[in-house]
Amino acid sequence: MSRRVVVAGGAGFLGSHLCDRLIERGDHVVCMDDLSTGSKENVAHLLHHERFTLIVTNVSEKVDLGDTDRVDAVCNLASPASPPAYLARPLDTLAVGSEGTRRLLELARAHEARFLMASTSEVYGDPEVHPQVESYRGNVDPTGPRSVYDEAKRFAESMTMAVHRTHGVDVGIARIFNTYGPRLSPGDGRVVSNFVVQALRGDPLFADRSGQHRQPRRAIHARPGRVRP
Repeated sequence: MSRRVVVAGGAGFLGSHLCDRLIERGDHVVCMDDLSTGSKENVAHLLHHERFTLIVTNVSEKVDLGDTDRVDAVCNLASPASPPAYLARPLDTLAVGSEGTRRLLELARAHEARFLMASTSEVYGDPEVHPQVESYRGNVDPTGPRSVYDEAKRFAESMTMAVHRTHGVDVGIARIFNTYGPRLSPGDGRVVSNFVVQALRGDPLFADRSGQHRQPRRAIHARPGRVRP
């Protein structure tokens, strides 16, 4: 049976791949994105598809589908994700992790829909345990420059679980680590894109600007696969 899935941040790198897979599966997709870090080019091939709708909106301010049709799942990938992007938009990053997540959870609750929160390995902060397991609580700095992203995602996870415990909304949280693949911006600022740019320039390959590879890294390639929102 075809489902109707809302993908917030659906014009971003990962969000656009999720939209692709859902359309391939036969679902109807409503992509919500303010295009501040996402791009219409990422979903250009879907714009005229009969089961795809793009709504340009800031979910921190408004989540309105324009109809009362059922929603079966809500996937929250809305957030600046690369260091250059979230450091340039600190307040927007905090807003989408808090108010944006709350609005999307309300949408899921209203439709009794499944809710998927796309979180991040950054919830562990500067980890002292490698590799990280879900029981690890992390080593966090709530006031540092990167905290706008880390704490936004930690709050979003907390909000997700609070709504689940209080209202019984069916939720899932995915802590996504370094990811690469088609549509990844060369200026993304994370380890794999940095490696590729350095290699193309013929520069030494370093994991961070200090030139030190300080911790183990795991990378996930974004490609079509099984999706269960």
